[in-house]
Amino acid sequence: MKAWIMLMLALSLPMAAMAEEAKEAKEGEAPKVSYISLSPPFVGNYGLDGSQKLKVYKADVALRVTGEEAAKAVKANEALIRNQLVALFAQQTTETMNNVEAKEKLRQEALKQTQQVMNDETGKPVVEDLLFNNLIIQ
Repeated sequence: MKAWIMLMLALSLPMAAMAEEAKEAKEGEAPKVSYISLSPPFVGNYGLDGSQKLKVYKADVALRVTGEEAAKAVKANEALIRNQLVALFAQQTTETMNNVEAKEKLRQEALKQTQQVMNDETGKPVVEDLLFNNLIIQ
C-alpha cells in the first residue's frame, strides 16, 4: 500500500510541474485577437435623394480587437456602435455604395466612427479594424 501511495505521488509531481509551466507560458503569450460579428446584419435604406426607386443595403460587419477586455468593452457598447453605423449607412448615396474605392472609404469611415464611440465610452479606441464580411446593395 505504501508503495502504491509513493508511486501516485511520484506520478503527480511531474503533472503539477507541467501545469505550472503551462500557466507561465499563458501569462507570457501575446493577447488574443478576436473578431466580433455584429449580429444581426445591418439592413436598411440608403440614398434617399428624392428618387422613387427604393435602395436597400445589407452589411455583415465584424470588428477586430485584441484582448479579452477589449472584446468585453465592444460587446458592452454594441448598441451605440450599431446606432452609429446605421446612421452612417443611411447617409450614403448610390455613388458611395457602387464601386470598390467608395466602399473602402465607407469602411474606413465606419471604423473611424466606431473607434470614436469606443473612445468616448472607454477612453480608448479599442477597435483595431472593421471588416465588411458581406456588403450587398440593391
